[in-house]
Amino acid sequence: MFTQDDLAFDRQHIWHPYTSLHDPLPCYPIVAAQGCELQLADGRHLVDGMSSWWAAIHGYNHPRLNQAMQQQMSQMSHVMFGGITHPAAVALCRQLVAMTPQTLECVFLADSGSIAVEVSMKMAMQYWLGRGETRQQFLTLQRGYHGDTFAAMSVCDPQNSMHSLWRGFLPQHHFADAPECRFGEAWDERDINDFARLIEQHHSQIAAVILEPIVQGAGGMRFYHPRYLQQVREYCDRYGVLLIADEIATGFGRSGKLFACEHADIVPDILCLGKALTGGTMTLSATLTTRDVAETIGRSAAGCFMHGPTFMGNPLACAVASESLALLQEGHWSSQVARIEQQLRDELLPLRDHPQVADVRVLGAIGVVESRTPVEMAAIQQYFVEQGVWIRPFGRLIYLMPPYVIAPAQLAQLTAAIGKALDNPALFRA
Repeated sequence: MFTQDDLAFDRQHIWHPYTSLHDPLPCYPIVAAQGCELQLADGRHLVDGMSSWWAAIHGYNHPRLNQAMQQQMSQMSHVMFGGITHPAAVALCRQLVAMTPQTLECVFLADSGSIAVEVSMKMAMQYWLGRGETRQQFLTLQRGYHGDTFAAMSVCDPQNSMHSLWRGFLPQHHFADAPECRFGEAWDERDINDFARLIEQHHSQIAAVILEPIVQGAGGMRFYHPRYLQQVREYCDRYGVLLIADEIATGFGRSGKLFACEHADIVPDILCLGKALTGGTMTLSATLTTRDVAETIGRSAAGCFMHGPTFMGNPLACAVASESLALLQEGHWSSQVARIEQQLRDELLPLRDHPQVADVRVLGAIGVVESRTPVEMAAIQQYFVEQGVWIRPFGRLIYLMPPYVIAPAQLAQLTAAIGKALDNPALFRA
């Protein structure tokens, strides 16, 4: 039961992501979720186009994920990871090591995607300390996004409105021009020039390059050419700089490959995973690295890697993540994502001709309609709910990242709602 009093309390007392308590955006009360649908308190159902921020790849209330959690809960929900191990963590890490590139054999489990990025950056800096050097700078890309904690923010696009507030508080790093050559289009060798210039000039101070492979997510939903990523790997090898791949959004099939790095056939030195790791059921992340990086960290003055979250290796999260990966390893995700990609192409690409549209792009189970002006957030959210769908745009980007199990009719409802919204000028800023 969810009452109007509950909504009023929520509005007055509870912060939601990127929302003001002074003048909060409306919130819609969800009381249940099943498959690819969310149920509102008034009984209406919404087709979910967001996978709960890209995480619920198997849909909601999946019986195997529920069973994994229930079974683990009957044994223990949590136990500290310091000085203790347990079957759920070992099983999960076995799967992660088996499904990622062979060189990535050491796993650090943490709480969330942002923390995975923090861990990766600490790994890189402590690696160099283990080699007798102090390197505290990172090279990254403009228009990138890596999370909202402080180290993660420091390698997000400095012009991004989410993080420009903290300019002056954050460490200063190097930002190469964002890739301009698009996925699936012609490669222009000049696209790598600014990155090449920066790594040539500053490589002796750079602990690592950190980037989102192929898909720049919350920084703009941009898909770039695999050759750019290949050249980044080549420059890192040339100058002996570590490469961190932030696959928190792209990992586990979202881009059409199990990991987006596979589009370029490259392997990072450190890999960050999160979001879909547990199938959208619980918060968990993993940071994987090579034996060389791990052992070099152990030779630093500290003698160990200096990070240890309270809920590291949480058994409940590990157990459901292990079952989520088991579902992926059965192989259905590949055909599901291919089907979603084709339908998104068929139904979204024609919107390029709409006068309100600046661009449309599709890759894997990601569809993006970029409008010419920003959306009116409260108005367009209400409109989508009235259309029976859950789509959460930001800025000029109306995008879909549906669960892989979505039915064609459900996906058609999502794409149709976007098409109808474009015809309504009141949903966009003038």
